[in-house]
Amino acid sequence: MRNYYYYLIAAVVLIVDFITKKLVATKMEINDKISVIGDFFLITSHRNRGAAFGILQDQRWFFIVITIIIVAGIIWYMQAVRKTAKPWLLVGLGLVLGGAIGNFIDRARFGEVVDFFQFNFGSYTFPIFNIADSGIVCGVALILLDTLLAAREEKKMQGSNEKGNEGNDEHEQQPV
Repeated sequence: MRNYYYYLIAAVVLIVDFITKKLVATKMEINDKISVIGDFFLITSHRNRGAAFGILQDQRWFFIVITIIIVAGIIWYMQAVRKTAKPWLLVGLGLVLGGAIGNFIDRARFGEVVDFFQFNFGSYTFPIFNIADSGIVCGVALILLDTLLAAREEKKMQGSNEKGNEGNDEHEQQPV
């Protein structure tokens, strides 16, 4: 069971995402705002018919097909590496899985995604996002961390192998 905790992580992201989107969709009108920290952080009822940052608007079927492929790939990969992968990789994959499914459900059911976290940095407003988006971004960060640490570990291993092979030159057979 220990090797399946990442599915629990995906389920938690999915459930929290579903509940928060449902609250925003049913308790707020579109464009309603609730200040959390002044003008810096607001809960804003927004709908996104595109991808991250509002790109590729109204490409519902494209996103549905791509998400099915990505979710299948993540599940396959998680099963393939579940016994050997580092924990942060599996947590990252679980976060991405939960977020991808969360946004997939919205797109499949409504053709749009409910977004609500709004951050303003002076006159700049960061694109509004949701829990699923947060799960995806944090998950991708953990996957990248795993990739960087694995590359560093591999480089370190190559360095120690090269040092270990330097003294073996005299034992190599010389051509006759």
